[in-house]
Amino acid sequence: MRFPFSAIVGHDDLRMALLLNAVHPGIGGVLVRGEKGTAKSTIVRALAALLPAVDVVPGCRFACDPANPDPACPDAPHDGVDQRAARLVELPVGATEDRLAGSLDLERALTEGVRAYQPGLLAAAHRGVLYVDEVNLLHDHLVDLLLDAAAMGRAHVEREGVSISHAASFLLVGTMNPEEGELRPQLLDRFGLTVHVVASRDVAVRTEVIRRRLAFEADPAGFAAQWTTADAELAEQIVKARTALPHISLPDAELRRIASVCASFEVDGMRADLVVARAAVAHAAWRGVDSVNSDDIEVAVRLALPHRRRRDPFDEPGLDEQQLQEALQNAAEQEQEPEPDDDPDGGGPDGGGAESPSDAQQPPADSEQPPGGGGGGDKPPVPPAASFRARVLEVPGIGEGAPGRRSRAAARNGHTVRPSTVEGHGLHLVGTLSAAAPHQALRGRTGTGLVLRSQDVRLAVREGKESNLVLFCVDASGSMAARKRMSAVTGAVLSLLRDAYQRRDKVGVVTFRGNSAEVALPPTSSVDAAAARLKGLRTGGRTPLADGLLKVRRVLAAERLRDPRRRPLLVLLTDGKATQAAGGRDPMDDALRAARMLAADGIANIVVDCEEGYVRLGLAARVAAVLGGTCLRLADLSADQVSGVVRAARAA
Repeated sequence: MRFPFSAIVGHDDLRMALLLNAVHPGIGGVLVRGEKGTAKSTIVRALAALLPAVDVVPGCRFACDPANPDPACPDAPHDGVDQRAARLVELPVGATEDRLAGSLDLERALTEGVRAYQPGLLAAAHRGVLYVDEVNLLHDHLVDLLLDAAAMGRAHVEREGVSISHAASFLLVGTMNPEEGELRPQLLDRFGLTVHVVASRDVAVRTEVIRRRLAFEADPAGFAAQWTTADAELAEQIVKARTALPHISLPDAELRRIASVCASFEVDGMRADLVVARAAVAHAAWRGVDSVNSDDIEVAVRLALPHRRRRDPFDEPGLDEQQLQEALQNAAEQEQEPEPDDDPDGGGPDGGGAESPSDAQQPPADSEQPPGGGGGGDKPPVPPAASFRARVLEVPGIGEGAPGRRSRAAARNGHTVRPSTVEGHGLHLVGTLSAAAPHQALRGRTGTGLVLRSQDVRLAVREGKESNLVLFCVDASGSMAARKRMSAVTGAVLSLLRDAYQRRDKVGVVTFRGNSAEVALPPTSSVDAAAARLKGLRTGGRTPLADGLLKVRRVLAAERLRDPRRRPLLVLLTDGKATQAAGGRDPMDDALRAARMLAADGIANIVVDCEEGYVRLGLAARVAAVLGGTCLRLADLSADQVSGVVRAARAA
């Protein structure tokens, strides 16, 4: 028994986004972002009960519409009419490409010796709802596959000698908790609408949520019966809006308004404009009017643009309310006033205009902020320098960690490299059949099925990419406290964090300064949290390098227990100086001793030498030699230089 859609308390934006997609599946689905425990899954599952029943061809595994059957359907020709409820198909996080797109029918291949296609979840979801919980944890290639199918309305399968194309039109809904990592911007853009949901802080609302949930758990059927009429009215409204949709007018004035608003928000490409137009038409149909107006466009913009403004993983999602109202107002004014002629004497580089925003906001290069009070030489946070495109830093060897895009891995779901009799994941069908085929006469085969023996079985050796734990250990002491230098260090780390975001890594940050080291950010998949911590990094005090390395060792030991397959990569940013040790010991000796412990643990590492000036002590290179890693200068941490580091790491 599903919780009734009408009984959901609050979440008006989410309810509207789902209903608009139910009216017009061409909008492209909904991405639901929100903290845990906000009823995301409950609302999505409740939606399926509102969708009208669909007419299908009896026996067709692809749910073809009898009134307009797919001419390329593998189950054609079609005959007859049947009816069933719209399906809600759930895609689990651990699903494989075979399960999603379909694959060769093993049973028929082995028993009848024929190539036959076994449909996947994309076929099952046709003309229904495909729900992906924790979509941000799904393998990137699977997200690409289902988004392509959602955009084109068809699924194409080319694998194991099977070439199939079938209709796959569905309402795509994905849910995610941003604390567990973000989707890449390219994938975010493929979702039509997005909604961010949070639990209400209003006591009355929270009380009503608890009251309804407890009532549903005590008597699901009785509670659902109380909302039958309200759900039936919503279902009827969906049918009416679908019928009216082709007849809704979108005037040229409103089209220009859509283009103007999207241009003012500087969204990339044209997908945003198209989604806003479709959502506005669906909203007009939902309201029961004949033509789109500004109210429809405002609703569509609020749902379609927030995730498309996020060009950088560290940008905050969402729309600024003042900017939205100004964009809508400007669009309205442009409709009322003719465009002015070009002013040859206007402001600009040669026209005496005001300086550009970038010039006005650029601080003096050598300006210094006054030191903060107290804290043994604490300095206020230093703004990071401009970031750059970082090249990949790989962990040497082949791992078996979580799927990602950084280091090589023997993966369960990667590309098949070769068949094997001793290693691999899953059956290598072609290899198995090839091994059995030459022996069929000797084994007395008489029918159409193959006669198999245990020695014929071949396993699929697969190789893909894994994500890693990238742990940054940052020297924030007084020796690194020069404003320009610390700014460069923070900018370099942010650049590497962007790379970690793209490669699906976990990241952590350890800093050391004063009398000890601390975990500024425990290992997490939310790299924007790491960026926020780094941008607020304070500096000053002594340099407890040994404590920093020992803290790294403890963090990595704990992570090995939590996730033993995820291989770590340590990125140490320091000038190599050590000025803090207990009992009068040589601080550098303590630091090198800690480095030897990390080296004994086999931790892959990169040491970034942040020392500057004409007189260089080379202490960071000494630490790198003991760690057994690669050392490079901070000034050389560019895309071209990092590629050399990668080659060195692979050769190590």
